[in-house]
Amino acid sequence: MPKHFRYRSIEDLQQDIDRLGLNEDIPLTEDLDPLWRPIRFGDRTIGNSMAVHPMEGCDGHLDGSPDELVFRRWRLFGEGGAKLIWGEATAVTEEARANTRQLWLHDGNAASFEALLAQTREAHRAVHGRDDDLVIGLQLTCSGRYSYRKPLIAFHDPAADPVTLVDKKRKIPVTPDYPVLTDAELGRVEDALVNTAVLAWKLGFDFVDIKQCHRYLLSELLAARLRDGDYGGSLENRTRLVRNVIGRIREETKDELPLATRMNVYDGIPYTTDPDTGTGTPRAPYPVPYLSGFGVDTDDPLREDLSEPVAVAGLLKEAGIGMINATMGSPYYNPHVGRPAERSPVDGYDAPEHPLFGVARHFRAAAALCAAHPELHIVGTGYSWLQKYMVNAGAANIRDGRVTVMGSGRGALAYPDFAKDVAEHGEMIRKKSCITVSYCTALMRGKHNELGQFAVGCVPRDKIYADIYKEMLDTAPEP
Repeated sequence: MPKHFRYRSIEDLQQDIDRLGLNEDIPLTEDLDPLWRPIRFGDRTIGNSMAVHPMEGCDGHLDGSPDELVFRRWRLFGEGGAKLIWGEATAVTEEARANTRQLWLHDGNAASFEALLAQTREAHRAVHGRDDDLVIGLQLTCSGRYSYRKPLIAFHDPAADPVTLVDKKRKIPVTPDYPVLTDAELGRVEDALVNTAVLAWKLGFDFVDIKQCHRYLLSELLAARLRDGDYGGSLENRTRLVRNVIGRIREETKDELPLATRMNVYDGIPYTTDPDTGTGTPRAPYPVPYLSGFGVDTDDPLREDLSEPVAVAGLLKEAGIGMINATMGSPYYNPHVGRPAERSPVDGYDAPEHPLFGVARHFRAAAALCAAHPELHIVGTGYSWLQKYMVNAGAANIRDGRVTVMGSGRGALAYPDFAKDVAEHGEMIRKKSCITVSYCTALMRGKHNELGQFAVGCVPRDKIYADIYKEMLDTAPEP
Protein backbone atom coordinates (compact mmCIF):
# COMPACT_ATOMS: atom_id res chain seq x y z
CA MET A 1 0.00 0.00 0.00
CA PRO A 2 1.51 3.37 -0.96
CA LYS A 3 2.43 5.85 1.75
CA HIS A 4 0.45 9.03 1.16
CA PHE A 5 1.10 11.13 4.24
CA ARG A 6 4.58 12.57 3.65
CA TYR A 7 3.83 16.18 4.55
CA ARG A 8 6.34 18.10 6.65
CA SER A 9 4.45 21.37 6.48
CA ILE A 10 1.00 22.75 5.85
CA GLU A 11 2.32 24.00 2.49
CA ASP A 12 3.18 20.41 1.48
CA LEU A 13 -0.36 19.33 2.31
CA GLN A 14 -1.84 22.27 0.40
CA GLN A 15 0.19 21.34 -2.69
CA ASP A 16 -1.28 17.83 -2.70
CA ILE A 17 -4.79 19.17 -2.17
CA ASP A 18 -4.29 21.48 -5.15
CA ARG A 19 -2.73 18.71 -7.26
CA LEU A 20 -5.78 16.50 -6.70
CA GLY A 21 -8.21 19.34 -7.43
CA LEU A 22 -9.70 19.29 -3.93
CA ASN A 23 -8.98 22.85 -2.82
CA GLU A 24 -12.68 23.78 -2.81
CA ASP A 25 -13.52 20.84 -0.53
CA ILE A 26 -10.54 20.92 1.85
CA PRO A 27 -9.72 24.43 3.06
CA LEU A 28 -6.79 25.07 5.41
CA THR A 29 -5.85 27.98 7.63
CA GLU A 30 -3.13 28.75 10.16
CA ASP A 31 -5.57 30.95 12.10
CA LEU A 32 -7.00 28.56 14.68
CA ASP A 33 -9.21 31.12 16.44
CA PRO A 34 -12.46 29.61 15.04
CA LEU A 35 -11.82 26.48 17.12
CA TRP A 36 -12.45 28.47 20.28
CA ARG A 37 -15.94 29.66 19.40
CA PRO A 38 -18.49 28.65 22.07
CA ILE A 39 -21.73 27.00 20.95
CA ARG A 40 -25.15 27.11 22.55
CA PHE A 41 -26.83 23.68 22.63
CA GLY A 42 -30.08 23.38 24.53
CA ASP A 43 -29.60 25.26 27.79
CA ARG A 44 -25.86 24.54 27.85
CA THR A 45 -22.85 26.28 26.35
CA ILE A 46 -20.15 24.14 24.73
CA GLY A 47 -16.95 26.03 25.52
CA ASN A 48 -15.17 25.49 22.21
CA SER A 49 -15.78 24.02 18.76
CA MET A 50 -13.85 20.78 19.19
CA ALA A 51 -15.38 17.37 19.90
CA VAL A 52 -14.35 13.85 20.72
CA HIS A 53 -16.35 11.46 18.55
CA PRO A 54 -18.02 8.36 20.06
CA MET A 55 -15.06 5.96 20.13
CA GLU A 56 -15.74 2.45 21.40
CA GLY A 57 -13.10 0.69 23.44
CA CYS A 58 -14.93 -2.67 23.36
CA ASP A 59 -13.79 -2.95 26.98
CA GLY A 60 -16.88 -2.99 29.16
CA HIS A 61 -17.74 -5.73 31.63
CA LEU A 62 -19.95 -8.54 30.40
CA ASP A 63 -22.93 -6.93 32.16
CA GLY A 64 -22.42 -3.79 30.06
CA SER A 65 -20.91 -1.62 32.77
CA PRO A 66 -17.68 0.32 32.15
CA ASP A 67 -14.45 -1.29 33.36
CA GLU A 68 -11.19 0.42 34.32
CA LEU A 69 -10.09 1.02 30.72
CA VAL A 70 -13.37 2.81 29.98
CA PHE A 71 -12.83 5.02 33.02
CA ARG A 72 -9.26 5.69 31.90
CA ARG A 73 -10.28 6.60 28.33
CA TRP A 74 -13.03 8.96 29.48
CA ARG A 75 -10.71 10.53 32.07
CA LEU A 76 -8.18 11.26 29.33
CA PHE A 77 -10.93 12.76 27.17
CA GLY A 78 -12.03 14.86 30.14
CA GLU A 79 -8.50 16.13 30.69
CA GLY A 80 -7.98 16.69 26.98
CA GLY A 81 -9.71 20.04 26.50
CA ALA A 82 -12.33 19.36 23.81
CA LYS A 83 -15.54 20.78 25.27
CA LEU A 84 -17.90 18.32 23.54
CA ILE A 85 -17.40 14.69 24.57
CA TRP A 86 -19.68 12.44 22.54
CA GLY A 87 -19.88 9.30 24.69
CA GLU A 88 -19.42 6.03 22.87
CA ALA A 89 -22.03 3.62 21.52
CA THR A 90 -24.05 2.14 24.36
CA ALA A 91 -26.52 -0.63 23.64
CA VAL A 92 -30.13 -0.33 24.76
CA THR A 93 -30.64 -4.10 25.19
CA GLU A 94 -28.30 -7.07 25.49
CA GLU A 95 -29.23 -8.38 22.06
CA ALA A 96 -28.48 -4.94 20.59
CA ARG A 97 -24.76 -5.19 21.45
CA ALA A 98 -22.16 -5.38 18.68
CA ASN A 99 -19.73 -7.38 20.83
CA THR A 100 -19.60 -9.05 24.21
CA ARG A 101 -17.95 -6.02 25.84
CA GLN A 102 -19.93 -3.17 24.33
CA LEU A 103 -21.35 -0.82 26.92
CA TRP A 104 -25.00 -1.48 27.78
CA LEU A 105 -26.88 0.86 30.10
CA HIS A 106 -29.67 -0.56 32.25
CA ASP A 107 -31.07 -0.16 35.75
CA GLY A 108 -28.72 -2.81 37.11
CA ASN A 109 -25.54 -0.89 36.25
CA ALA A 110 -26.71 2.72 36.10
CA ALA A 111 -24.59 3.71 39.11
CA SER A 112 -21.40 2.82 37.22
CA PHE A 113 -22.34 5.16 34.36
CA GLU A 114 -23.11 7.90 36.86
CA ALA A 115 -19.64 7.39 38.35
CA LEU A 116 -18.08 7.48 34.86
CA LEU A 117 -19.77 10.79 34.14
CA ALA A 118 -18.73 12.30 37.49
CA GLN A 119 -15.13 11.19 37.05
CA THR A 120 -14.92 12.70 33.57
CA ARG A 121 -16.20 16.04 34.81
CA GLU A 122 -13.85 15.98 37.79
CA ALA A 123 -10.89 15.25 35.50
CA HIS A 124 -11.83 18.19 33.30
CA ARG A 125 -12.15 20.55 36.27
CA ALA A 126 -8.80 19.46 37.65
CA VAL A 127 -6.99 20.44 34.44
CA HIS A 128 -9.12 23.29 33.08
CA GLY A 129 -10.54 24.84 36.25
CA ARG A 130 -14.23 24.54 35.32
CA ASP A 131 -16.68 22.15 33.75
CA ASP A 132 -19.80 24.26 33.34
CA ASP A 133 -18.90 24.59 29.64
CA LEU A 134 -18.17 20.87 29.16
CA VAL A 135 -21.00 18.98 27.45
CA ILE A 136 -21.06 15.17 27.64
CA GLY A 137 -23.53 13.01 25.76
CA LEU A 138 -24.19 9.32 25.32
CA GLN A 139 -24.76 7.51 22.03
CA LEU A 140 -27.59 4.96 22.18
CA THR A 141 -27.51 2.10 19.71
CA CYS A 142 -29.08 -1.06 18.41
CA SER A 143 -26.45 -2.83 16.33
CA GLY A 144 -28.95 -4.41 13.94
CA ARG A 145 -27.34 -6.67 11.36
CA TYR A 146 -24.07 -6.34 13.29
CA SER A 147 -25.45 -7.51 16.64
CA TYR A 148 -23.02 -10.12 17.93
CA ARG A 149 -25.55 -12.78 18.93
CA LYS A 150 -27.34 -12.80 15.59
CA PRO A 151 -28.04 -10.30 12.81
CA LEU A 152 -31.16 -8.22 13.40
CA ILE A 153 -31.99 -7.05 9.90
CA ALA A 154 -34.51 -4.43 8.86
CA PHE A 155 -34.83 -5.73 5.31
CA HIS A 156 -33.14 -8.04 2.85
CA ASP A 157 -30.41 -5.95 1.27
CA PRO A 158 -29.17 -7.60 -1.95
CA ALA A 159 -25.80 -5.88 -1.56
CA ALA A 160 -25.22 -6.26 2.20
CA ASP A 161 -26.82 -9.67 2.87
CA PRO A 162 -24.02 -11.64 1.16
CA VAL A 163 -21.46 -9.99 3.47
CA THR A 164 -23.59 -10.24 6.65
CA LEU A 165 -22.60 -13.44 8.44
CA VAL A 166 -25.03 -15.52 10.47
CA ASP A 167 -22.22 -17.93 11.36
CA LYS A 168 -18.87 -16.14 11.46
CA LYS A 169 -16.77 -19.26 12.03
CA ARG A 170 -18.19 -21.04 9.01
CA LYS A 171 -18.72 -17.78 7.10
CA ILE A 172 -22.38 -18.48 6.39
CA PRO A 173 -24.18 -15.33 5.19
CA VAL A 174 -27.75 -14.17 5.57
CA THR A 175 -29.99 -16.16 3.23
CA PRO A 176 -33.21 -15.02 1.51
CA ASP A 177 -35.34 -16.85 4.10
CA TYR A 178 -33.59 -15.27 7.10
CA PRO A 179 -36.19 -13.50 9.29
CA VAL A 180 -36.59 -9.73 9.07
CA LEU A 181 -37.48 -7.77 12.20
CA THR A 182 -41.24 -7.32 12.38
CA ASP A 183 -42.93 -3.98 12.97
CA ALA A 184 -43.74 -5.19 16.50
CA GLU A 185 -40.08 -6.00 17.15
CA LEU A 186 -39.06 -2.57 15.89
CA GLY A 187 -41.61 -1.14 18.29
CA ARG A 188 -39.77 -2.85 21.14
CA VAL A 189 -36.49 -1.34 19.93
CA GLU A 190 -38.24 2.03 20.03
CA ASP A 191 -39.30 1.38 23.63
CA ALA A 192 -35.76 0.42 24.63
CA LEU A 193 -34.26 3.54 23.05
CA VAL A 194 -36.73 5.76 24.89
CA ASN A 195 -36.29 4.02 28.23
CA THR A 196 -32.49 4.15 28.03
CA ALA A 197 -32.53 7.81 27.00
CA VAL A 198 -34.66 8.68 30.02
CA LEU A 199 -32.28 6.75 32.27
CA ALA A 200 -29.26 8.59 30.81
CA TRP A 201 -31.04 11.90 31.43
CA LYS A 202 -31.70 10.98 35.06
CA LEU A 203 -28.01 10.10 35.47
CA GLY A 204 -27.00 13.58 34.32
CA PHE A 205 -25.86 13.18 30.72
CA ASP A 206 -26.21 16.49 28.90
CA PHE A 207 -27.69 14.96 25.74
CA VAL A 208 -28.28 11.64 24.04
CA ASP A 209 -27.48 10.63 20.49
CA ILE A 210 -29.96 8.36 18.72
CA LYS A 211 -27.45 6.52 16.55
CA GLN A 212 -28.26 6.33 12.83
CA CYS A 213 -24.88 5.60 11.27
CA HIS A 214 -22.52 2.97 9.87
CA ARG A 215 -25.41 0.72 8.84
CA TYR A 216 -26.43 -0.29 12.34
CA LEU A 217 -30.19 -0.72 12.75
CA LEU A 218 -31.51 2.86 12.57
CA SER A 219 -29.04 3.66 9.81
CA GLU A 220 -30.28 0.65 7.86
CA LEU A 221 -33.86 1.84 8.31
CA LEU A 222 -32.97 5.11 6.55
CA ALA A 223 -32.20 2.97 3.48
CA ALA A 224 -35.17 0.60 3.83
CA ARG A 225 -36.91 1.34 0.51
CA LEU A 226 -37.24 -2.43 0.02
CA ARG A 227 -39.05 -3.01 3.34
CA ASP A 228 -42.83 -3.34 3.53
CA GLY A 229 -45.00 -1.97 6.31
CA ASP A 230 -44.89 1.10 8.51
CA TYR A 231 -41.09 1.34 8.63
CA GLY A 232 -40.17 0.98 4.97
CA GLY A 233 -40.68 2.41 1.52
CA SER A 234 -41.34 6.13 1.75
CA LEU A 235 -39.01 8.57 3.48
CA GLU A 236 -41.77 9.22 6.02
CA ASN A 237 -41.89 5.52 6.87
CA ARG A 238 -38.10 5.11 6.92
CA THR A 239 -37.82 7.87 9.51
CA ARG A 240 -40.87 6.79 11.51
CA LEU A 241 -38.96 4.97 14.24
CA VAL A 242 -36.46 7.73 14.92
CA ARG A 243 -39.17 10.41 14.88
CA ASN A 244 -41.28 8.36 17.29
CA VAL A 245 -38.28 7.99 19.60
CA ILE A 246 -37.57 11.73 19.51
CA GLY A 247 -41.17 12.63 20.30
CA ARG A 248 -41.45 10.18 23.17
CA ILE A 249 -38.13 11.23 24.73
CA ARG A 250 -39.15 14.88 24.57
CA GLU A 251 -42.44 14.04 26.25
CA GLU A 252 -40.94 11.87 28.99
CA THR A 253 -38.13 14.32 29.80
CA LYS A 254 -40.43 17.36 29.61
CA ASP A 255 -38.28 18.60 26.74
CA GLU A 256 -35.35 19.05 29.11
CA LEU A 257 -32.94 16.64 27.38
CA PRO A 258 -31.19 17.98 24.24
CA LEU A 259 -31.19 15.44 21.42
CA ALA A 260 -28.62 14.70 18.75
CA THR A 261 -27.94 12.03 16.17
CA ARG A 262 -24.86 10.67 14.48
CA MET A 263 -26.18 9.98 11.01
CA ASN A 264 -24.86 8.46 7.83
CA VAL A 265 -25.22 10.90 4.98
CA TYR A 266 -23.74 8.46 2.44
CA ASP A 267 -23.72 4.67 2.79
CA GLY A 268 -21.73 3.75 -0.30
CA ILE A 269 -21.75 0.11 -1.41
CA PRO A 270 -19.91 -3.04 -0.28
CA TYR A 271 -16.33 -3.45 -1.47
CA THR A 272 -14.14 -6.52 -1.72
CA THR A 273 -10.44 -7.13 -2.29
CA ASP A 274 -9.15 -7.53 -5.83
CA PRO A 275 -7.16 -10.79 -5.58
CA ASP A 276 -4.56 -9.57 -8.07
CA THR A 277 -3.85 -6.12 -6.64
CA GLY A 278 -5.13 -6.19 -3.05
CA THR A 279 -7.05 -3.00 -3.81
CA GLY A 280 -10.68 -2.51 -2.87
CA THR A 281 -13.17 -2.85 -5.68
CA PRO A 282 -16.98 -2.67 -5.65
CA ARG A 283 -18.47 -6.06 -4.91
CA ALA A 284 -20.13 -7.12 -8.14
CA PRO A 285 -22.72 -7.43 -9.30
CA TYR A 286 -24.64 -4.70 -7.55
CA PRO A 287 -28.15 -3.79 -8.69
CA VAL A 288 -28.94 -0.61 -10.60
CA PRO A 289 -31.07 1.23 -9.73
CA TYR A 290 -29.47 0.80 -6.32
CA LEU A 291 -32.34 0.95 -3.83
CA SER A 292 -30.69 -0.26 -0.61
CA GLY A 293 -28.42 2.66 0.20
CA PHE A 294 -29.00 6.02 1.85
CA GLY A 295 -27.45 9.13 0.35
CA VAL A 296 -26.35 7.27 -2.78
CA ASP A 297 -27.05 8.10 -6.39
CA THR A 298 -29.41 5.26 -7.32
CA ASP A 299 -28.05 5.21 -10.88
CA ASP A 300 -24.41 5.29 -9.74
CA PRO A 301 -24.07 4.31 -6.07
CA LEU A 302 -20.35 5.10 -6.11
CA ARG A 303 -21.46 8.73 -6.04
CA GLU A 304 -23.29 10.49 -3.24
CA ASP A 305 -26.72 12.07 -3.65
CA LEU A 306 -27.36 14.21 -0.59
CA SER A 307 -30.96 15.15 -1.37
CA GLU A 308 -32.46 12.61 1.04
CA PRO A 309 -29.93 13.23 3.86
CA VAL A 310 -30.65 16.95 3.60
CA ALA A 311 -34.39 16.24 3.69
CA VAL A 312 -34.03 13.91 6.69
CA ALA A 313 -31.98 16.55 8.52
CA GLY A 314 -34.94 18.88 8.06
CA LEU A 315 -37.40 16.29 9.39
CA LEU A 316 -35.18 15.64 12.40
CA LYS A 317 -34.82 19.36 13.08
CA GLU A 318 -38.61 19.71 13.07
CA ALA A 319 -38.91 16.70 15.39
CA GLY A 320 -36.49 18.15 17.93
CA ILE A 321 -32.91 17.24 16.99
CA GLY A 322 -30.49 20.10 17.64
CA MET A 323 -27.19 18.59 16.50
CA ILE A 324 -26.21 16.16 13.75
CA ASN A 325 -22.86 14.42 13.67
CA ALA A 326 -22.38 13.70 9.97
CA THR A 327 -20.58 10.53 8.95
CA MET A 328 -20.71 7.87 6.23
CA GLY A 329 -19.93 4.35 5.11
CA SER A 330 -19.77 1.03 6.93
CA PRO A 331 -16.67 -0.16 8.81
CA TYR A 332 -17.58 -3.70 7.77
CA TYR A 333 -17.72 -3.45 4.00
CA ASN A 334 -16.30 -0.11 2.80
CA PRO A 335 -13.96 1.19 5.54
CA HIS A 336 -12.16 3.61 3.22
CA VAL A 337 -15.39 5.62 2.91
CA GLY A 338 -15.84 6.29 6.61
CA ARG A 339 -12.22 6.20 7.76
CA PRO A 340 -9.65 7.50 5.28
CA ALA A 341 -6.48 5.70 6.38
CA GLU A 342 -2.80 5.27 5.68
CA ARG A 343 -3.05 1.51 6.17
CA SER A 344 -6.12 -0.66 5.67
CA PRO A 345 -7.77 -2.63 8.49
CA VAL A 346 -6.84 -6.28 8.93
CA ASP A 347 -10.13 -7.35 7.34
CA GLY A 348 -10.03 -4.64 4.68
CA TYR A 349 -8.24 -3.85 1.44
CA ASP A 350 -5.91 -1.23 0.04
CA ALA A 351 -7.91 1.95 -0.50
CA PRO A 352 -8.98 2.49 -4.12
CA GLU A 353 -8.44 6.25 -3.79
CA HIS A 354 -6.04 8.73 -2.24
CA PRO A 355 -7.24 9.33 1.35
CA LEU A 356 -7.72 13.03 0.58
CA PHE A 357 -10.66 12.10 -1.64
CA GLY A 358 -12.29 10.47 1.40
CA VAL A 359 -11.57 13.54 3.53
CA ALA A 360 -13.09 15.75 0.83
CA ARG A 361 -16.22 13.58 0.66
CA HIS A 362 -16.76 14.00 4.40
CA PHE A 363 -16.19 17.75 4.32
CA ARG A 364 -18.43 18.24 1.28
CA ALA A 365 -21.32 16.39 2.92
CA ALA A 366 -21.10 18.32 6.19
CA ALA A 367 -20.99 21.58 4.26
CA ALA A 368 -24.15 20.62 2.37
CA LEU A 369 -26.03 20.03 5.63
CA CYS A 370 -24.79 23.35 7.03
CA ALA A 371 -25.87 25.22 3.91
CA ALA A 372 -29.35 23.66 3.94
CA HIS A 373 -29.95 23.93 7.70
CA PRO A 374 -27.95 26.77 9.25
CA GLU A 375 -29.99 26.48 12.47
CA LEU A 376 -28.65 22.97 13.11
CA HIS A 377 -25.27 22.34 14.70
CA ILE A 378 -23.26 20.05 12.40
CA VAL A 379 -20.32 18.08 13.78
CA GLY A 380 -17.82 17.16 11.09
CA THR A 381 -15.98 13.88 10.58
CA GLY A 382 -13.03 12.72 8.46
CA TYR A 383 -10.26 14.75 10.09
CA SER A 384 -7.97 12.12 11.61
CA TRP A 385 -6.01 11.24 8.45
CA LEU A 386 -4.79 14.86 8.34
CA GLN A 387 -2.81 14.15 11.54
CA LYS A 388 -1.52 17.39 13.13
CA TYR A 389 -3.14 19.46 10.37
CA MET A 390 -6.67 18.36 11.22
CA VAL A 391 -7.11 21.50 13.33
CA ASN A 392 -6.08 23.66 10.38
CA ALA A 393 -8.83 22.10 8.28
CA GLY A 394 -11.31 22.21 11.15
CA ALA A 395 -10.70 25.90 11.80
CA ALA A 396 -11.10 26.69 8.09
CA ASN A 397 -14.36 24.75 7.83
CA ILE A 398 -15.75 26.47 10.93
CA ARG A 399 -14.62 29.87 9.65
CA ASP A 400 -16.36 29.29 6.33
CA GLY A 401 -19.62 28.06 7.87
CA ARG A 402 -19.09 24.56 6.46
CA VAL A 403 -19.30 22.89 9.87
CA THR A 404 -20.11 23.94 13.44
CA VAL A 405 -17.78 21.60 15.33
CA MET A 406 -14.64 19.72 14.33
CA GLY A 407 -14.81 16.16 15.63
CA SER A 408 -11.91 13.78 16.16
CA GLY A 409 -12.37 10.03 16.53
CA ARG A 410 -9.32 7.87 15.89
CA GLY A 411 -7.30 11.05 16.34
CA ALA A 412 -8.65 11.46 19.87
CA LEU A 413 -7.92 7.84 20.78
CA ALA A 414 -4.29 8.47 19.89
CA TYR A 415 -4.13 12.05 21.13
CA PRO A 416 -6.87 12.78 23.68
CA ASP A 417 -5.29 16.10 24.74
CA PHE A 418 -5.07 17.56 21.23
CA ALA A 419 -7.24 20.56 22.19
CA LYS A 420 -5.13 21.29 25.26
CA ASP A 421 -1.97 21.28 23.15
CA VAL A 422 -3.52 23.60 20.58
CA ALA A 423 -4.37 26.01 23.40
CA GLU A 424 -0.87 25.84 24.87
CA HIS A 425 1.31 25.53 21.75
CA GLY A 426 -0.82 26.93 18.94
CA GLU A 427 -0.63 23.62 17.07
CA MET A 428 -0.82 19.86 17.48
CA ILE A 429 2.35 17.87 18.12
CA ARG A 430 3.31 15.55 15.28
CA LYS A 431 4.68 12.70 17.41
CA LYS A 432 1.41 12.47 19.38
CA SER A 433 -0.93 12.44 16.36
CA CYS A 434 -2.86 9.47 14.99
CA ILE A 435 -1.11 7.94 11.98
CA THR A 436 -4.20 5.97 10.79
CA VAL A 437 -2.54 2.57 10.53
CA SER A 438 -5.73 0.75 11.68
CA TYR A 439 -4.30 -1.24 14.60
CA CYS A 440 -7.29 -0.04 16.62
CA THR A 441 -9.56 -1.78 14.12
CA ALA A 442 -7.44 -4.92 14.32
CA LEU A 443 -8.00 -4.98 18.08
CA MET A 444 -11.73 -4.52 17.52
CA ARG A 445 -11.75 -7.59 15.27
CA GLY A 446 -9.88 -9.69 17.88
CA LYS A 447 -12.32 -12.07 19.60
CA HIS A 448 -10.20 -15.00 20.80
CA ASN A 449 -9.82 -14.24 24.52
CA GLU A 450 -11.91 -15.41 27.48
CA LEU A 451 -14.19 -12.35 27.21
CA GLY A 452 -14.79 -12.77 23.49
CA GLN A 453 -13.30 -9.37 22.68
CA PHE A 454 -9.95 -7.58 23.01
CA ALA A 455 -9.93 -4.01 24.29
CA VAL A 456 -9.41 -1.27 21.71
CA GLY A 457 -7.08 1.72 21.78
CA CYS A 458 -4.11 3.28 20.01
CA VAL A 459 -1.29 0.77 19.60
CA PRO A 460 1.43 3.16 18.32
CA ARG A 461 0.78 5.86 20.97
CA ASP A 462 -0.28 3.96 24.11
CA LYS A 463 1.77 1.13 25.65
CA ILE A 464 -1.27 -0.41 27.32
CA TYR A 465 -2.75 -1.17 23.91
CA ALA A 466 0.60 -2.11 22.38
CA ASP A 467 0.78 -4.84 25.03
CA ILE A 468 -2.81 -5.93 24.35
CA TYR A 469 -2.07 -6.03 20.61
CA LYS A 470 0.99 -8.22 21.23
CA GLU A 471 -1.10 -10.55 23.38
CA MET A 472 -3.70 -10.76 20.62
CA LEU A 473 -1.05 -11.70 18.04
CA ASP A 474 0.73 -14.15 20.34
CA THR A 475 -2.48 -16.02 21.19
CA ALA A 476 -4.07 -15.99 17.74
CA PRO A 477 -5.36 -19.41 16.68
CA GLU A 478 -3.80 -21.13 13.72
CA PRO A 479 -5.58 -20.19 10.47
